[in-house]
Amino acid sequence: MSRVRILDGGMSRELIRLGAELRQPEWSALALLETPQIVYQVHADFIEAGADVITTNSYALVPFHIGEERFQTQGPALAALSGRLARQAAGAYPDRDVLVAGSLPPIFGSYEPQLFDPSRVQEYLSVLVAELSPYVDVWLGETLSLIAEGEAVRTAVAASGKPFWISFTLADDNETLASDTPRLRSGETVADAARWAAGSGAAALLFNCSRPEVMASAVRTAAAVLSDLGSPLEIGVYANAFETDDTDGGANETLHGTRDDLTADRYSAFACEWVESGATLVGGCCGIGARHIHRLAEQLRT
Repeated sequence: MSRVRILDGGMSRELIRLGAELRQPEWSALALLETPQIVYQVHADFIEAGADVITTNSYALVPFHIGEERFQTQGPALAALSGRLARQAAGAYPDRDVLVAGSLPPIFGSYEPQLFDPSRVQEYLSVLVAELSPYVDVWLGETLSLIAEGEAVRTAVAASGKPFWISFTLADDNETLASDTPRLRSGETVADAARWAAGSGAAALLFNCSRPEVMASAVRTAAAVLSDLGSPLEIGVYANAFETDDTDGGANETLHGTRDDLTADRYSAFACEWVESGATLVGGCCGIGARHIHRLAEQLRT
């Protein structure tokens, strides 16, 4: 089995756990404005738990959360701060080879493929890329609902000289769970996304911010496509812990409930299935905390 690298978990619930105040519309961006030391501590906690990769707290640095005017006036400085905090946390563990992933979110809204605007997306992504670039080792386009969002990330980072990972969020309703065809939230198939990723220049294809139950099928489908194409892309998974009836609306529109049944041991059991199906990058998204990552590291690190 290939070595499994452990990703970190969800930022926002850990911020709350450590005492940061989060409210809409700013959400996790508010911690950069008011309690950046807690952002640093979340990164450190994930590293202590065993994460090999930590992700910048730049996901909410989009107009949906901080507003158009604030994005233009404060967005660059906040993006740079998110990168600097992650870099400082990684650097505090010189005996560990911890990578910093630069989070590039869906600019026009999570779970909102119909809102994607190709004519404006680079206007926003270019700010995040410019400010994060000094601090990150790899780009992570995450929670992307359609292939065009992945292509936008590829374009945005092309001149940076750094590798990039693309992570799609999956349809995870009960109908999809019962289907043999895993799909993105846009309705595009995972097979088509994998074919696109194989030719995109990405270093990894991941799936995130969906129920753990839909991930194994996506990994198996992607692994089969990539194998047929002779592609060396890594595959990764970081699922969320949202309650099953809380995933219909846009992510971060409100404080979603989280599942009581998704203990560290149960999440780790899901992760073992993902690894057996072909994943080599495993972590957690919304509601998956440091205790889950600690258990993953115990279970999966070889």
